[in-house]
Amino acid sequence: MSAPSLAPRFDALDPNVVDNPYPEYARLRDAGPLCRIGPGSWGVTRHADVAALQHDPRLGSEFPAGYHEVSVGDGPASAFFQRIMLYRDPPDHVRLRRLMSRAFSPAVVRQLRSYVEELVDELLVPAVENGRMDLVGELAYPLPVRVVCRLMGIPPESTEEVRRHAMNLGRAFTAVVGEHARAEADVAVRWLREHIGELLDQRRARRGDDLLSRLLDAEESGDTLSHDEIVDNTVFSFFAGFETTVHMITTGAAALLGHPDQLARLRADRSLVGTAVDEFLRWDAPIQGTARYVHEPIEIGGRTVRRGRVLVLMVGSANHDERRFSRPDRLDVGRTDNPHLAFGGGAHLCLGAFLARMEGAVVFDRLARLAVFEAAGPTVRERDTPFRAYASVPVRIG
Repeated sequence: MSAPSLAPRFDALDPNVVDNPYPEYARLRDAGPLCRIGPGSWGVTRHADVAALQHDPRLGSEFPAGYHEVSVGDGPASAFFQRIMLYRDPPDHVRLRRLMSRAFSPAVVRQLRSYVEELVDELLVPAVENGRMDLVGELAYPLPVRVVCRLMGIPPESTEEVRRHAMNLGRAFTAVVGEHARAEADVAVRWLREHIGELLDQRRARRGDDLLSRLLDAEESGDTLSHDEIVDNTVFSFFAGFETTVHMITTGAAALLGHPDQLARLRADRSLVGTAVDEFLRWDAPIQGTARYVHEPIEIGGRTVRRGRVLVLMVGSANHDERRFSRPDRLDVGRTDNPHLAFGGGAHLCLGAFLARMEGAVVFDRLARLAVFEAAGPTVRERDTPFRAYASVPVRIG
């Protein structure tokens, strides 16, 4: 039997890939289910493989400490990554997820819908009066940040500073972080830990109806959760609770602006907002890939990936796999057969998925009601981020 040919290499930092990775993903999928990403790391390109591996116990999310130190240095950010549930395996992941999920349960999210509707309307009023807005700074960021602050019990007056530090921390969620971004991430972790720690002290004296209070209640009822775990996982849940939603709103809006036929369809039938949100998540997923640590050898496409290697589950590629989706390169706000993988899967299914879908449905319902919703200039991609994101989406509205 002949040895398999050399797998193609994927360069996520190629400017053409940053602008539009989907043609490159198609080339990689045609070549096979695996591609080379870097030393000791492979990318998984096809939907069936990514979906299966999201549930495979031979893969883990808990990396050796050295992995984080190579990525972000040996400061506070590295210690933070080693404590949050995103990078923990069972049983610690199960314990942390069970407790943190109290903030994002469907029951809690349903109670928030009227607040989200009022908040979206409030944010759109000045824009309608002015006739234009930048969706990124005036809607996509303030909406989910204010919602998650309410869930967490973070006071409104500190929202903007919390957001700024959380964004700096977010830039460290990548394989290799530059020196400047490392320093900003370390500063962000120190500030956020101190701020959340002070709020925890306040809740110990006086409970509220928020995540911090629920975590303290759980601690007192016997669940094992250290002070550092509460602080760091609250910081992570805050970040995770708004970051994906921000980019889903902006990439979805940009998709509609580029496909006026689908905008007209949504305007004619606003009952499609639910399927539209999932289509936006499939079309241009905010998180394009998730890394997993290989604990036992895995065979994929005739190749064996050895223990100690890293597999990157390429969600963005999987969501455009013609083997699973009909006409994947066509935006379809009414797509019903849509098993996209934008929220992950298995034990690491995104905690905030229900909340993100609800916020997205409200936003796109309101945008579809506008008599005027059109581009007011070119969109600008955000490049200094591990996410598919926009720095600016200027629109005319009315």
